[in-house]
Amino acid sequence: MRHPVPSDRIAEITAALADVTAGLGAAQVSERRLRFGANAIIDEPVGHWLELLRDTARDPMIWLLIGTAVLYALIGDRDEALVLFAAIVPVVGMDAWLHRRTRVSTQGLRGRLASRATVMRDGSASVVPAADLVPGDLVLLAAGESFPADGLIVRGETLQVDESALTGEAFPVHKTPLGSIAEPAVDAGHWGFAGTRLLAGDAKLCVVATGAATLYGEIVRTALAGKRQRTRLQQAIDRLVLILVFAAVFLCIVLGAVRVQQGYGLADALLSAVTLAVAAIPEEFPVVFTFFLGVGVFRLAQRKALVRRAVAVEDIGRVSCLCFDKTGTLTEGRLQLAHLMAAEGVTVAELHRIASLASRAESRDPLDRAILQGAAATETAGERLALFPFTEDRRRETAIWRVASADGASRVRAVCKGAPETILARCRFEPAQARYWLGRADELAATRKVIACAWRDLGADGFTGEEPDRDYRFAGLLAFEDPLRQGAADAVRRAHRAGMRLVMVTGDHPANALAVAREVGIGGEASVAVAGADLEQSLLGKGKEFLAELSVVARALPAQKLVLVRALQGAGEIVAVTGDGVNDVPALKAADVGIAMGESATQSAREAGAIVLLDDNLRTIVNAVAEGRQLFRNLRLSFAYLLIVHLPLVGMAALIPLLGYPLLFLPIHIVWLELIIHPTAMLAFQAPADVRHPDDIPRRQARFFDAGDWTAIVASGALVAIVLFTGYRWALQSGGVEHARAVALVALIVAGAGAAALLTGLATRAARLITGLTLGSVVLFTQWPPAAAIVGLQPLHAPDWLVGAIGGLLATAPALLLRRSRT
Repeated sequence: MRHPVPSDRIAEITAALADVTAGLGAAQVSERRLRFGANAIIDEPVGHWLELLRDTARDPMIWLLIGTAVLYALIGDRDEALVLFAAIVPVVGMDAWLHRRTRVSTQGLRGRLASRATVMRDGSASVVPAADLVPGDLVLLAAGESFPADGLIVRGETLQVDESALTGEAFPVHKTPLGSIAEPAVDAGHWGFAGTRLLAGDAKLCVVATGAATLYGEIVRTALAGKRQRTRLQQAIDRLVLILVFAAVFLCIVLGAVRVQQGYGLADALLSAVTLAVAAIPEEFPVVFTFFLGVGVFRLAQRKALVRRAVAVEDIGRVSCLCFDKTGTLTEGRLQLAHLMAAEGVTVAELHRIASLASRAESRDPLDRAILQGAAATETAGERLALFPFTEDRRRETAIWRVASADGASRVRAVCKGAPETILARCRFEPAQARYWLGRADELAATRKVIACAWRDLGADGFTGEEPDRDYRFAGLLAFEDPLRQGAADAVRRAHRAGMRLVMVTGDHPANALAVAREVGIGGEASVAVAGADLEQSLLGKGKEFLAELSVVARALPAQKLVLVRALQGAGEIVAVTGDGVNDVPALKAADVGIAMGESATQSAREAGAIVLLDDNLRTIVNAVAEGRQLFRNLRLSFAYLLIVHLPLVGMAALIPLLGYPLLFLPIHIVWLELIIHPTAMLAFQAPADVRHPDDIPRRQARFFDAGDWTAIVASGALVAIVLFTGYRWALQSGGVEHARAVALVALIVAGAGAAALLTGLATRAARLITGLTLGSVVLFTQWPPAAAIVGLQPLHAPDWLVGAIGGLLATAPALLLRRSRT
């Protein structure tokens, strides 16, 4: 991958290549600071509390709670008004907490950058704040230091850089100095990027870009510019509640006016309006939604997924596509020596020992660490006389050792390891043997990192101080891999069985990425891999057809990952994205659900993600999706119950008085009904997800309610309303108004209990208990005279119970279709 260099800086880079001792002068630094500004990725925030108040005031839920509470206060229900006013406190508190976490996230983004830098100016080295750097500065870096800006490496040997914050890949990247510059685009192997860290070697960097113009700055700017929108369900609830509130206010005014015109008097008109208002104000929907999200947060935590934004519980249940990293998610994120292929006459133990002699215990290179882990130490107790380190030009590392032989005499041995073609070229080989081992190396290199090892005995005094470069004996090949996590393939199968699309996004080579994808079953044998650089062109050329086939994106840059997420969303997918580095922050924020990998994630990734995993395992993500889908299904059934009960409740509270009959419901009846409806909606519909088997994961549902669901809900509500109206009129003709109200309330409460039983299947203890208590309360307040007198009812006879109870139960039959649809 190549990165552009502004044409006006090519000349100064050429000058820096020729002389790395002078640096810029004071006048040049001043002029460029005015021209380019400070090397600051993120500006310091101002107006913290004012910004918090502005963000909080934009939350429609707060205004909904305030408006509903005021309405309750106006109709005299002080207790309900106080409860709703009190509910505003945690909502504002959550906004304040999230605002603070955003500031912490910003600090986390800033924390990856160097605070100071050693720079050459006017011919001498000095330490300056990193913010003072300007394009053209020559920066000196030692091992362990972070790059303070983007630039080209003009001097350095054996350089290894940790670029995980930008690429997400854990393995070090070898860097080489730039020899000359003639083109406006330079290979990434010569670049040092802000936010990355030098692991080995000493480097000199000619600064090309500072501040927001750096690659890191572009990532941060994209991340901070992203806006979080309310979820679809939140928007739907907001619309539903607003419609119902306006409808309730309108009906209250109409009902009051009609009752006065009918001659019932002002008191009756006011009582009718107040009763209807209490019945019609839909406070249950936001309350139940919030309660379910809280339950989801708790259950996901039990699944090792910490939820930072509760609404992610809703979104993860709707996920249809998961874009995830290979390293650390499917694999363990560490280099492991997987295969030792010894040459003829060499044992595996001898091959491992030769490789360990060619490695450095003090090195930070994961390759050396993987070789030395568990290596035999018989000959490592000798004396290392010389080391000729690995460079990109040499592509090998050679060590000279004085070791003791079996007879006690000392001898000098040269050992080397490196690229197979480089090592084989220095060995004594027949041409056919060389071709054979090159072929074996190519086979292994398709899916693994491969090196070759060789040795040469120099005798007691055969070392002259120069590196031996021929006549080696070939020892064999070593292959390294990032081992798959236990259960990764099973998690992939379960995700596919659950109807989820999987797209692996990695910085690895396409061949390696495709091999891992096929090994775990992503996309099958027909899986398609595309390099990140070709992604946009493929999307423009083939569009949705290309997306449908895509299963692996390799060599992906942050901007390309973001393009992929937006393309999938544009194709109608609900996208979850995993990430652990700063490079993943834009995609994490753009995704419907951002999932930060907790074990390896940077602070910025954790803050950007809506969910943080505790074990960085694909299996945990699949379990979290299963839990989210079950919670989504539970919430859907709970809302269906609320609608089935509220439609006849509000409809009859308005229709019967409008037709001139005595009031059906008194305020005390509404209070009784609300004491039944609230706990039923919140507690009865809490069936847990069983994630042990693939078929236990409910299939994705694109909409909360489709046309069939609405038909079942409206049909149930309408049938219950008909039973109420018919029962009320029949009982009113055969008895008093208290008798008629009792029949209607029995029908409504039994219908509500029946709907809850049908929708929950009485699968949980809470559902069984609440249904039993509901039926018990209706018997108590209708058949026990003292209790009946309190609520203004009369005890019923057997025919009354048959009309009310059986009619109510039969009316809820269409609700059974809701439970059976798309579970």
